[in-house]
Amino acid sequence: MPVLELQGVSQEFGGLRALDSIDLQVEQNSIFGIIGPNGAGKTTLFNVITGIYPPTEGRLIFQDQPIAALSSHKVARLGIGRTFQNIRLFNRLSVIDNVKVAANWNRSAGLLASLLGLPSYSREQSQSQEKAEALIDMMGLYAKRMEYAQSLSYGEQRRLEIARALAAVPSLLLLDEPAAGMNSSEKLELMDLIWKIRDDMQLTILLVEHDMHLVMNICEQIAVLDYGRKIAEGDPDAIKRDPRVIQSYLGVER
Repeated sequence: MPVLELQGVSQEFGGLRALDSIDLQVEQNSIFGIIGPNGAGKTTLFNVITGIYPPTEGRLIFQDQPIAALSSHKVARLGIGRTFQNIRLFNRLSVIDNVKVAANWNRSAGLLASLLGLPSYSREQSQSQEKAEALIDMMGLYAKRMEYAQSLSYGEQRRLEIARALAAVPSLLLLDEPAAGMNSSEKLELMDLIWKIRDDMQLTILLVEHDMHLVMNICEQIAVLDYGRKIAEGDPDAIKRDPRVIQSYLGVER
């Protein structure tokens, strides 16, 4: 069954149609890829799904609930997490504190419990610490947990951003160009990591990525955007053979 469904979703900015009647169904526990040339509307699509932009037209349904009118923080509370094309970390916080910020964002113990040091606050802090350490370990960053985020390599910062997104316990994870800036070995590690996240945490993953080797080897279903329109959708073999995809993206330099 689809965990996320888009029905005729369009987005306009001052008369410019960045997305044009997009239909998508992302099946539960799948890895779904979105590809297309620069300016095709991929990141705009992510911003619409996560509530940063309300769609100009169309419906978005997440786990049978309409979300098109919801703000970004309400969408996140429903269980949609994301990373960004441009890394957004707290550079002057430690690796573990970056993850704990996300782990604490929906805590139930309030300010008074914090000031009084009540057991409920202490319990939540302990749980956040354990969750953050487990996620950092999964990302291979445990040895660097007390270092500033800005001291990490680019690939490590990408993995830290994924850990922070996972700390909010999403059921749908959106990854916006997770392999950007990574070398070949880091990309192979990322592929293994994405499979592990999906399988161990039972997540659905929607990713935007320019690295075709990664997309074709990790995604079960792929949609191709060009100038805001969906021009193709299918499994990796079908996408490789589609003449519209070859002409607009795979076979043409832009």
